[in-house]
Amino acid sequence: MTVAIREAGGDHFARLLAGAAPEPGIALPAGEIAPAEVLAMLADLAATIRPAFSPAAWMILVGDRLVGLCSLVKPPEEGRLTIGYGIAPGEQGRGAATGAVAALVAWARSDPRVAVVAAESGKSNLASQRVLERNGFAVTGERFDEEDGDLLSWERTA
Repeated sequence: MTVAIREAGGDHFARLLAGAAPEPGIALPAGEIAPAEVLAMLADLAATIRPAFSPAAWMILVGDRLVGLCSLVKPPEEGRLTIGYGIAPGEQGRGAATGAVAALVAWARSDPRVAVVAAESGKSNLASQRVLERNGFAVTGERFDEEDGDLLSWERTA
């Protein structure tokens, strides 16, 4: 399976929120890519970050099929990008997240603005932890978040 990432702009999010494909030639996954409130949050987050750093969000593609989304979760600080990612429920468990994070790390290596790529995973989310481990991330700490619970903090050099 070949996984690719492609920048997701505001127009892509608007189409997804309307229930349409993000652009011609890209098929939607079976079921939803993410709940509408998550899509709206990602669109707003990317729009907030994009003036200071772009790209701020990416579509995760397997061939011509959209299978997930990846984005920065906050504005970069001192060359440190913090990413988040999600795969459509019907597409999980097939390696798309691992491939997308690998593609994002490869992109980060080529961008002189990026020194470190960071992420967080739920302490009980073993699948996400495996994605990060497979991509060379190491645990750097733990924290508790009111909304997400116990989290592991991860990072790797770009």
